[in-house]
Amino acid sequence: MTLSPVISRHILPFSLKLLYASLRISVTPGNMLFPEKGAIFAFWHGKMAGGWLLAKKLFPGRKITAVVSLSKDGELLSDTLSRLGFSLIRGSSSRGGDEVKRSMLDALRKETVVVLTPDGPQGPPHQFKYGTIRLASANRYPLIFADINFANAWKLKSWDMFEIPKPFTRTDVRLHSFELPEFGNEEELRRYTSNLSARFAHA
Repeated sequence: MTLSPVISRHILPFSLKLLYASLRISVTPGNMLFPEKGAIFAFWHGKMAGGWLLAKKLFPGRKITAVVSLSKDGELLSDTLSRLGFSLIRGSSSRGGDEVKRSMLDALRKETVVVLTPDGPQGPPHQFKYGTIRLASANRYPLIFADINFANAWKLKSWDMFEIPKPFTRTDVRLHSFELPEFGNEEELRRYTSNLSARFAHA
């Protein structure tokens, strides 16, 4: 379904900011020190209604770049995020993967916070992509994962179990920062990625 640019560029950004402002958000740990160098900030695809603006809140004054797919839904999202002040990298592991990785690495080297949904754009849900973990590990950039839980939300019957938090709902965010190890081979990388995914599969 194609939506009017008026919706994606004006109505959705305003609505998202209004909804986010109403949420009663608690962040643990509340005193986490974020690295001044580039970092990858991630949350599940189904938690986007809170995750994007959470990134802006946690990294005030930092340049933030969002990785958004080239799909029609990605076009809608890119319009919205652009209006919210994000820089954009368009593409995914399945479309333009090598160019996306180069753009991410270039942004990270400029001390940018790169924000992404590691199970997007088509799933499987709650599964980190190997490429994200490989890039962070090989180039020694930290991965910060936000485990976001809405106390009350409308849940869609979509592949990502997308949640729209109800206004004023309690929102618990647990932040996890990882300095990823160096992997000796592909098997180690895949095992680590699978274990990391399983750790947050409930999120």
